[in-house]
Amino acid sequence: MASEKQASNYHSGIKFTVILFILIGLYLTTFVNYLLFHALAEIFSIAVAYCLFMISWHSRNYIKNPYLLFIGIAYFFIGSIDLLHTLSYKGMPIFTDYDYYANQLWIAARYMESLSLMIAFFFLSKGRMSQPEKVVGVYTIITALLIASIFYWKVFPECFVAGNGLTLFKKYSEYAICLILVANMYLLQIHKDQFEKTIYRLILWSFVFTIVSELAFTVYISNYGFSNLVGHYFKIFSFFLVYQAIIKTGIERPYELIFRELTQTNAKLNEEISIRKKMQKEREALIVDLKSALTEIKTLKGILPLCSFCKKIRKDDGEWESVDVYIHEHSQADISHSVCPQCMKIHYPGME
Repeated sequence: MASEKQASNYHSGIKFTVILFILIGLYLTTFVNYLLFHALAEIFSIAVAYCLFMISWHSRNYIKNPYLLFIGIAYFFIGSIDLLHTLSYKGMPIFTDYDYYANQLWIAARYMESLSLMIAFFFLSKGRMSQPEKVVGVYTIITALLIASIFYWKVFPECFVAGNGLTLFKKYSEYAICLILVANMYLLQIHKDQFEKTIYRLILWSFVFTIVSELAFTVYISNYGFSNLVGHYFKIFSFFLVYQAIIKTGIERPYELIFRELTQTNAKLNEEISIRKKMQKEREALIVDLKSALTEIKTLKGILPLCSFCKKIRKDDGEWESVDVYIHEHSQADISHSVCPQCMKIHYPGME
């Protein structure tokens, strides 16, 4: 047992060291080119979003957890907007007619992410999502409208102005997104029993890091500034926790992920069977008591075949039995012999 714990601590230490070196290496890329840092940071989150979609979508016939399925669908479109955000970042030689498409796409993606996380709890409370294809269709339309409003119609509010920094719309939107995430934390607390303890903590901290990331994006005055860098780091932390909570779980422990609801249903079924067995035992005990009571209650009913001469009664087996014996056996009455006045005159005239 001690050796297993040491091995676990050793692997955790190795993992922490690797992650630390990756984060340091990522920071060092800013000295080469900030666009390189930004692209690597965003590509990580985009890869997580697409992997989450693939796992949940291809398991939709087995996973009946509507929260996971809905979030998986939503993150595909969130990742797609983040991809456009990466390609349109200031300095990238792709969308050259306007330098700040990336800021608008960031807000669009974060609104979609925070609201999707909230809507997912509705499906979790409902217990099912019967037509995921319709959800894909709705998200396709919403995403297309958002992208068109930014690149084609150009009606999406400005989020950054050169020389002035962030617009009020951008700042207030970040605060609004933070409030939505706080509400999501409250909803997660309400539904915590529907998540494994470890998964619950990972998702909760993912919300916390996302809030910190959004707050960092409310104070920068340059797309290459320090707070912008901090915001992207916390976004990486947030998506890494999502990776730990869902993707890593789906790869390393697919049985627990895919058949979680089956296990819960089986547990409920076993509980119901146990209750039914208990009720069955109680019914059997009641039947035994009723039978015992019926054996003690003896009544005479129907037509009794009585001999016209000797007055004996014919039993069910065909044998004839005297009236007093038959009454004693088939009722609760005890027989006490006596002589009526008429028989007294006939059989005992002297005694009269």
